[in-house]
Amino acid sequence: MKIVSLNTWAGKAGKDKLLAFFESHREIDIFCLQEIWSGPIKELKGMTGGNSLEKHSLRMEYGLQEISQVLKDHRAYLRPHLFTFGLLMLVKKSIEVLEEGEIFAHKERGYIPEGDVGFHARNVQYVKIATEKGNRTIMNFHGLWNGKGKGDSEERILQSEKIVKLIKQQENPLVLCGDFNLSPETESIKMLEKSGLRNLIKEWGVTSTRTSLYTRQEKFADYVFTSEGIDVRTFKVLPDEVSDHSPLYLDFS
Repeated sequence: MKIVSLNTWAGKAGKDKLLAFFESHREIDIFCLQEIWSGPIKELKGMTGGNSLEKHSLRMEYGLQEISQVLKDHRAYLRPHLFTFGLLMLVKKSIEVLEEGEIFAHKERGYIPEGDVGFHARNVQYVKIATEKGNRTIMNFHGLWNGKGKGDSEERILQSEKIVKLIKQQENPLVLCGDFNLSPETESIKMLEKSGLRNLIKEWGVTSTRTSLYTRQEKFADYVFTSEGIDVRTFKVLPDEVSDHSPLYLDFS
């Protein structure tokens, strides 16, 4: 089973490059994507946004549709944080999806932030799939941005508590991946490790999950965690510069 997790940066590194990446990786079983649009949001016009939600000149406003057109052998599951913006999982049609859903880890569905639109709600998307060795759950996440770096905060601790609660509810092995907006040494990350998950970024000695398009000092944001029962065959950071985030690749059996 092959998974790629990628914060697409809404295609701002170049739509053609991003679509070419998906074209060349059509063998991937499940894509876990962050920063995906399925249409313009008129309500955001004129709003301030630290993560450039409101700056639409470069973004792929129909990313869901354009990526799905390339990955025709995959089913698309969109779970927005805010209006038409949020998380997308693409699962090969040959894989049986038993359940698909989400929980909100920060605020609630429909929450409209005051001031900076970047403070929008955050959810965890999941699919439960059937495999030859039993059911597995794959979780896709994009963590809270607060404009103050990637350290701990009360809201981020609460966010991790809600994720740990979701993890403990699972009856089968799982993979949790995405852009957590957190540094490796934070208590928010340690809470996930203490829940019994393997932090593959730490185990593989990864030194950065950002591409050269990201010019700030923090070099970590993206993670892949696995539970007991996930037999990791290969894990790596892919070199493709199709976003300011690097794609993370996991192959497990």
